[in-house]
Parts: sequence; structure tokens; C-alpha cells
Amino acid sequence: MASPLEEIKERLDIVDVVKGYIELKPAGKNFKGICPFHAEKTPSLIVSPERQIWHCFGCNAGGDVVKFVSLYENIEFYEALRILAEKARVDLKRYTPAEERQFGVLYDIQRAAADFFKDNLAASNRALRYLEGRKLSMDTIEEFEIGFAPEIFDALTVNLIERKFELADIVRSGLSFRTDSGKYIDRFRGRVMFPIHNHFGKIVGFTGRILPELERPEVGKYVNSPETPIFAKSKLLYGFWKSKKEIRESGYATLLEGQMDFLMCWQDGVRNAIATSGTALTGEHLRALRKTTDKLVIGFDNDEAGKLAVEKAIDLAAANDFTASVASWGECKDAAELVEKKPGAAAEAVRNAEPAMNFVFNRYLGKQGAPSKLAIRAVLDKIGRIWSPIDRSFWIRELSHRTGVGERELFEEMEKIKLGENEKVIFAPDTAAVPAEPKPENRLELISLRLLGLAGEKENLRSGIGTFTDYLPEKYRAAYLALSEKGASPSLEIRGLLNLISLRGGLESDLLGDEERLEAEFRALLQELEIEFLANEKNELAKTIASLEEGEDDDELVAALKKFDEISKKIQNTKNAKENAGQKALRQA
Repeated sequence: MASPLEEIKERLDIVDVVKGYIELKPAGKNFKGICPFHAEKTPSLIVSPERQIWHCFGCNAGGDVVKFVSLYENIEFYEALRILAEKARVDLKRYTPAEERQFGVLYDIQRAAADFFKDNLAASNRALRYLEGRKLSMDTIEEFEIGFAPEIFDALTVNLIERKFELADIVRSGLSFRTDSGKYIDRFRGRVMFPIHNHFGKIVGFTGRILPELERPEVGKYVNSPETPIFAKSKLLYGFWKSKKEIRESGYATLLEGQMDFLMCWQDGVRNAIATSGTALTGEHLRALRKTTDKLVIGFDNDEAGKLAVEKAIDLAAANDFTASVASWGECKDAAELVEKKPGAAAEAVRNAEPAMNFVFNRYLGKQGAPSKLAIRAVLDKIGRIWSPIDRSFWIRELSHRTGVGERELFEEMEKIKLGENEKVIFAPDTAAVPAEPKPENRLELISLRLLGLAGEKENLRSGIGTFTDYLPEKYRAAYLALSEKGASPSLEIRGLLNLISLRGGLESDLLGDEERLEAEFRALLQELEIEFLANEKNELAKTIASLEEGEDDDELVAALKKFDEISKKIQNTKNAKENAGQKALRQA
């Protein structure tokens, strides 16, 4: 019997599924489109209907149809499988009752735990007094299902067992753990509980805030559920399932630091809010958000740690082509305190948020006096992380006005700064049964990849590689033999490389309709392949000669020098032939 994944793939065409998310255009025998997983203007995502896979040559993400949906919807593999199974009318329970139960029971346990915590909140005067002191209304408490975990060591665990959940599943849910002595105790005790919903509105985990009277230095004030098959805090934005509609209508999202900030702002009328849950902002957060907006108002805490977090969020937003601004809470330490002291002021602070780079300018350059070179370089570092060249140019101009340093000099200085690599969108592990596509490691492999990509698109070009096969790196030679249906059955690594070669051909779709240009490009690549192979061989031979010069074997040294000269001449002859072919093509044009 075929697996559910195999049946889903048989019933669904990856091209049709991906077209439901992004625009695709024909590219030879493949299709290409703008990648939704990183900021780009030129299409670099290729979809292969023949192999039923996709790959982005801009950010190196790729996989099968389930991986695409998993990444796009920001959900776990099995959730994506369930969505596609419904679309393909495949009954997962019939195929995989164990897997269906493995995930489904975790949602059920989280739901049961939320009900347990809600019941305990109603019975806890201490917890209710804490929430009342934080100025949360009962309507907000009920809407977001806030609860309380009693101080009893195993209250929740016992309750869940009484509800017929298995102990192993309770532990797997992260709500209970086994001690060294073999006892099972609750992870959350004496804490106000904030359920964390995924972006579809299902409870997948919790954040627990310990009651003030129970605080101790060795105990964390806030504790999150651990990572589970249904909960990854680096992917989830607290409150997003509630605020999606408001974010879309307002055109921007208000990014806050924690649950209490979110709840107080929501209660005060700021309904386009979201919050991170015990983690820094990540590329996955922004990827989930981009489907709704590409504008952020950052409203983190007013202390130094909060300002550093604002800087990191600005860097990440800039690198992912988000427009960011920063809200100020005045003299208050955070948004929650501002709402407590001045109802209605949070919305005004959000409306008056300043552009993110103004925040950076004020933080590093100050209000008066000539800024130091170090301060200017710090600002240039931030500008250099901006994805859009237009935005970079604008802020260079602003920096020039602010400092009196010429724009050209600022651009030159920025180029000299060794920037840390901008954080890219983080991708989930490839759990789909698709061979991983290897990444080219050097120029010889890049040339080989492009060459075989063209040969894969046009069968008549394959024989043209002929004697040049020896110049291909070993794994690319094996891939060429597999393309030509020669040699042994390809290994998993070579199958992955064949996937990449097939998809790479789609990037050359503008050449495929022009046979003359295609053949000229193919011949030029063959020459580049030979030159690069010989150059590598020459470099290795130079090392050998250097070693022989220190020894006493003159015959071997003479032979090596002779070979070095032969290779040098061969490289020059190939370069001359390539140059003559280029000049001939120009004359004909």
C-alpha cells in the first residue's frame, strides 16, 4: 500500500498547489516565480512538475509540496500534510492512525490543560488579585483564556490522567516531566497561565508567570512550554490569530515584547498588536507576518535591554525588506505600564512612531555636537543591512545631512565595513522524503551545475559534453552519466544533485527559445569548465613544484615544470579560442 504522502503527491500536482500561493510562469519544462521566503525582485524559485519538487536559488530553500505548504503557512510538517490530505481527499486516519493520534492528542491535551487552568483561576483569589492589580478586565481574561496553575506538584498531571490521557503523551506535551527519582510533576506551578495559540487559533503551549509572592532568584519569572511537535516559539507570534484581520486592515503590525504588553494594548484598543513569547524576533516570525503586512511598529521595553532588542528587530526587519518604525512609551517602562497609567495613550504612541532609522540616528549620533567616526560607522552598519538599495540611498543622504560627511565618502566607508551576515529567513527541517540538494562549493561546481542544467533541458546538448566529462567534479560526472542513462543507479546524493540540475535549467528559460544563443552559451561554458579545471590543476602543481624545489630530485622537478608550462599554454589557447568566438559573434550581430 502506498504511503499517504505518496498518494497525496499522486493526486496533487505541485505546480497547481504552489500556484495557489504565488504566481508562476513557464520556464522551459519547469515554472518559476518570486520566492515568498526571502525578499527578492527577480524570480529565483523553480518548480519542477516532472520531479514534483521546488527549489529557490536565492535562499537555497526547497523540497516537495508538503515542505512548501509547511513553510508558507508556518506550520509543522504533519499539519501541512493534513491540509494537503484534505485537498487531495486522502483519509490520513485510514493510513496512519498512529501518526494521526500522535499529533491530535497533543492538541487535545493542551485544550484540556487550558480548561483546567481556567477552572483554577476562578478558585484562586491570589491570582485574580494579581490580574486585577495589572488592570486586566474580566472580558480580556476570558477572551484570551488566562488561567492559573496551582502550587500542587502534580495537580495537572493527575487531572489529565483522570481524563484518560496517557502519561507518555502528557510528558510529550511538555506539561509534565519525570524527576530523577521517577516522579512525574507539573512543569507549571503557582503561575498565571497564558495559553499560546498557533496562527490557526489552536492552543499549542503556554507561558506561565509566577505569582509575585512566590518569586525567588533561582526561579524564572516567566516559563514557556518546551518545544514539542506542535509548538515552536520561534515561529509563533502571540495574539496573531486574533489580530490578523486588524493588521491587514490597518496596514501594519504593532510588535510588542510580551503577553502582558499585548493584552493591555488589546484591551486599550490597539487591536493590530502581536508579541514574541520569550524569544527574540526571528526570520520565521517575519515570514509568517509578511502574508498580512510588511510594515512594523516596534514597541519594546524602555530599558537598555529593550533598546538593544529594538536594534536587532530593526536589523532583521531591514534585511527582510520590512518598513519599520519605533514607538516610545515616554517615561513608562513598557506598553503595559503606559496603558495602566494613561488609558488611550498607547494608541497615540503607536500612531506617532518614528522611522526606525531615526531611532538609530538619535541613539548613536545624539542631538548635539559632531558625532565620532565610531558612531557614524555604527549607523552605516545599520544602513548596510537594509535590503532595498533605494532605502539605503535615502538614509545615506540623511546621514550626510546630519553629519556633514559627503554621500560618496559615506558609501565608500559603508563598503569597507565588514558587516555581519544579515539573518535570513530560518527554514524548518526538511522532513519530507526528498533527497537534499547539495550546494555548489566552488566555481568549478557552479560552472558544472549551469552546464548540466542546460544539458538537462536540451537533450541534443548532452553529447556535446563528450571529452569534457573528465573536467567535471566527480559527483557532477556521476550526475552527467545518470542524465545520459549511463553508469550505475544514482545514489541519494546524486539524486539530490539531479534535482538541483533539473531545477537550475528553469533559470535559463530565456535562452531555451533561441537555439543560436543557447549553443553559444553552452560552448562558452565548456571552455570555462576547461579553463577552471586546468587552473585548479595548475595551482596544485605549483604547490608540488614549491615542495620539489626544496628537495634534490631534479628530474621530477623538471618534469613538473614542463607539465606546468603545458597547462599554462593550454589555458591560454582555450582563452584565445573563447575570445575569438566572442569577437566573431559580435561581428555577426
